[in-house]
Amino acid sequence: MFEELFALPRVIKEHRTAPFAAERVLYLEHLKNAGARRTTLLNYAYALLSVVRLLKNLSAGGPVSTRQIAAAASKWTRPEGRSSRGRSCVCPASRKAKALFISRAIRWFEFLGWMEVVEQPRHSGGAKIAEFEAWLRSERGLSEATIDSYCVAADRLFACLDGAEILLASVKITDIDDAIAAERARGPWSRRTTHDYAQRVRAFFRFAEARGWCAQGLAAGIMAPRFIRDQGVPRGRKRDEVERLLAATQGNRPSEKRDRAILMLFVTYGLRAGEVAGLKLDDLDWEKEILRVRCPKPGRTQTYPLSRGVARAIVDYIREVRPSGFGRSLFFKLSAPIEPLNGKLSAK
Repeated sequence: MFEELFALPRVIKEHRTAPFAAERVLYLEHLKNAGARRTTLLNYAYALLSVVRLLKNLSAGGPVSTRQIAAAASKWTRPEGRSSRGRSCVCPASRKAKALFISRAIRWFEFLGWMEVVEQPRHSGGAKIAEFEAWLRSERGLSEATIDSYCVAADRLFACLDGAEILLASVKITDIDDAIAAERARGPWSRRTTHDYAQRVRAFFRFAEARGWCAQGLAAGIMAPRFIRDQGVPRGRKRDEVERLLAATQGNRPSEKRDRAILMLFVTYGLRAGEVAGLKLDDLDWEKEILRVRCPKPGRTQTYPLSRGVARAIVDYIREVRPSGFGRSLFFKLSAPIEPLNGKLSAK
């Protein structure tokens, strides 16, 4: 597996000689069989390498506690915690990166059965939330992350209702409002976060009403606080700024040819960075002049007409810049190690 992911012998050796190499390979193969992209496998490979280095006294079979993982993540967020031979870091990791590190470590240990089992406080809605979760997955076809957010909202709701000794069958709209207000105060949450939580609670009560678990009309009475959509989101670039960006890639250097193809995709189709980074050679149908783009969030493939300007930029990049023999990804880094661009579209 390491030989498939990495090209440099020293990097392969680094991963193979670190502790619990067999267990890490086993999980990476599991992710690959589940359809994980190469970028995801690379992220997990580096994360698990850091986990086994930072978790002192880790033994086969565990148990590993969430407190141990959190402590290792705190070390990892510091630049010296992420540095390894031939690679150094100068900036601390973000909160999002730390959360991803913890999540990947927990998922690996859960896969191995090494996580410490902690009895969670139970509430009255466990069976109902499980039924709600199954319905979201089978009938709505939502992503696992979205399903998890809905179930977490329902879980918090039941914890609040149980604390007030209120049964779902006798709950009133004022009880729901109090539960939402209590969650907002505990945060504290922004109006957008409170809005999203109220929307998820409303979805659960619509499901509960259909099952006859509660009084009718509760879902319609849940009022999510208003917020200004896209508030704080920067506006798109002005036309003259876009033209200057494209003009900066008119040269013949490899980086300019690659970056022009990427910019043309952004400008023409409004694609996300992850969508462009995930493009494959097979997504370009030259005969039918079609571009296929996999959209990670909706989980579907979108087709676009392949414009001549975009096609010309991509052809120039493929013929003169793109390395061969490294897989079917379209865009690659230009410096060692040669690998596909990640979701951040690194310019290296």
